[in-house]
Amino acid sequence: MKSEPLAVAGLVLVMGMVGGAAWWLQLRPQLQADYTRLATLPTTIDSWSGFSVPLETGVEEMLNADFNLQRTYRNPENDRVIWLYVGYYGTGRGGRPEHLPAECYPSAGWRIEASRSIAIDPDRDFRANEFLVSQSGQRRLVHFWYRSSRRTGMVDELSLGLDHLAGRLRLGRADGALVRLSTPIDPDGEYVARRRLVDFARQLDPLLGDRWPREFVASDR
Repeated sequence: MKSEPLAVAGLVLVMGMVGGAAWWLQLRPQLQADYTRLATLPTTIDSWSGFSVPLETGVEEMLNADFNLQRTYRNPENDRVIWLYVGYYGTGRGGRPEHLPAECYPSAGWRIEASRSIAIDPDRDFRANEFLVSQSGQRRLVHFWYRSSRRTGMVDELSLGLDHLAGRLRLGRADGALVRLSTPIDPDGEYVARRRLVDFARQLDPLLGDRWPREFVASDR
């Protein structure tokens, strides 16, 4: 059939284009990241006051991030707490987390009772994954999403991968981070805990964007 040679030619063309793009990307200078700006994230966000919590050595090695930020934020008005973790991975490290919450919580003894994706800010297409986890009578609500230099509120690795591809082609960078928030489900219930995390995420994310790491070619610095 005549269509078969055309299909083969088209496949060869596509493979050639992909190979050429990969070769071009390989020739681009390797980037280094200055991620210290993330450390300047405010310790006061609205009514929440936070302090840094160092990661255990074994956990830090397992996460294998370029930069980890872990804090506890407390609201003195109602004595509620939110735990924040940001794990940043530069372009040189592939820009994606190596240990995900779906693996992390069960390995730490937490049972994932329910999971879904929720809207944080529909106007910005900002979404998050939500886990309801439990352990020894404790119950927590967890929200996490992926962020890059170009986009936020991504909820799956495919979206992050496509964003990385676009970033590499347009900007030469494909860095990313996992952002995770969690809070106890107290007697006020799951709805109040969810509202607490959503409101905090809306305030937090622009602050992360303002302090996003700069990537550069070493000779340019």
